[in-house]
Amino acid sequence: MHPNITTFGALKAAGYQSRPVKDEVRRNLIAHIRQQTNPFYGIIGYEHTVIPDVERALLSRHNILFLGLRGQAKTRMARGMVNLLDEWLPYIAGSEINDDPFRPISVYAREILAEKGDDTPIAWLHRSERYSEKLATPDVSVADLIGDIDPIKAANQRLSFADERVLHYGIIPRSHRGIFVINELPDLQARIQVALFNILQEGDIQIRGFKLRMPLDILFVFTANPEDYTNRGSIVTPLKDRIASQIITHYPASVAQSQAITEQEARLAPEQAGVVTVPDVCKILIEQLAMEARKSEFVDQKSGVSARLTITAYENLVSSAERRALRQHEEKTWARIADFIGVIPALTGKVELVYEGELEGPTNVAYRLLGQAIRATFLEYFQDPETFKKSAANSERKSKNNPYQPVTDWFGRGHELTLLQDVDEQTYLQQLYSVDGLYSCVKQFYPDAREAEAAILMELLLHGLSEFSLISKNAVAGTGFAFQDILGSMLGMDFGEEEEDE
Repeated sequence: MHPNITTFGALKAAGYQSRPVKDEVRRNLIAHIRQQTNPFYGIIGYEHTVIPDVERALLSRHNILFLGLRGQAKTRMARGMVNLLDEWLPYIAGSEINDDPFRPISVYAREILAEKGDDTPIAWLHRSERYSEKLATPDVSVADLIGDIDPIKAANQRLSFADERVLHYGIIPRSHRGIFVINELPDLQARIQVALFNILQEGDIQIRGFKLRMPLDILFVFTANPEDYTNRGSIVTPLKDRIASQIITHYPASVAQSQAITEQEARLAPEQAGVVTVPDVCKILIEQLAMEARKSEFVDQKSGVSARLTITAYENLVSSAERRALRQHEEKTWARIADFIGVIPALTGKVELVYEGELEGPTNVAYRLLGQAIRATFLEYFQDPETFKKSAANSERKSKNNPYQPVTDWFGRGHELTLLQDVDEQTYLQQLYSVDGLYSCVKQFYPDAREAEAAILMELLLHGLSEFSLISKNAVAGTGFAFQDILGSMLGMDFGEEEEDE
């Protein structure tokens, strides 16, 4: 329907028919399903799980509760429902609650319709204006959500407190004929949740002592973390009973899905894309960090590990490489594993630790997660070093076939290698090529690798061997990593302790 229509009479003449918002959403969703199009733009990984559940709920004209851990796109799913509304909606001009001219519910709308009839002025709402959202906090009141008596309005208009026109409508009545979302529902005090009972079941509101019935037309969507997430509160049982569909959200099921989300959501400055190239190894490593955190014994799994972890980690990785390029006056650079030192702050602020993790310390847990992610990523690119372990029966044959042996032997002869995050490209490559057997080992697995690709794989190989305890690795005061022979490292530690004892 075209929004140029300005009177109720013209609206009727045009054949407009008003529909309840849930019927409107249902009709538009049916069109999407028939055309096999997805109204939930930018949602990745929910194609076969959450989205079908949402479609079934909307076809049933249900109010919805999204239940899941933080960073699982619950609010984004709710906001995506705006795409299922008609583009334009007519309402009685001047109405605070978007009164339907065919079904007016406020005093203002009924009076102006009775006075002007077909000449009643009509205004139009775009679908983007029919979405309201409220974050539930302990200080939210019934007046905020539903409404209250406005004494200033009563005084200015010289109205009695018994007159319905003195009411100030809250955000829910103002969402009439639209979508209303309450985020973090358990944070809403129990007595405030009780005030929602009638709205959900009967569609009407009660304000103070007024005997009024306002059959509100709203699609309600709620989001919540699981009730046992903290001791902050829960959803009262009668309210949960009135929410027809409860949909469980989840984290990405694979590294590929997680990587697609990260690349879509990461906000990089335009010039960063021209300066920094992020190799696939680093992209996978970023996602593996979140995967490891979601199963770590040091991380509170009830709290969850948000998808924002990988997004901010990716942004920090790119910025670490950009900072090095700026310091070294290089026009272009590749992200390195050493740049993951700059990712640590994105980890420490995104995971909630259990008691054992707090004892370990956030930074130590972050480095441990990085090590576990490197180990898992290493096995995606190279053969498991465990398969080359010597045995009494065939130790000589395995030693000859072990592609990692030249590298570990080089460190075994007393050599050390320190890879600093801020070194220039030429120094970085020289340091990697100085390790005997490192380049040839990478070429054995990836004979067609170009220089830049080979370099990041050589660095991954060093980190991977350290995670399998074939060489030693230590962080260097937040500036890089030092590699040496595992036995020499242990002897050096013992020697230091003996000196202290003396």
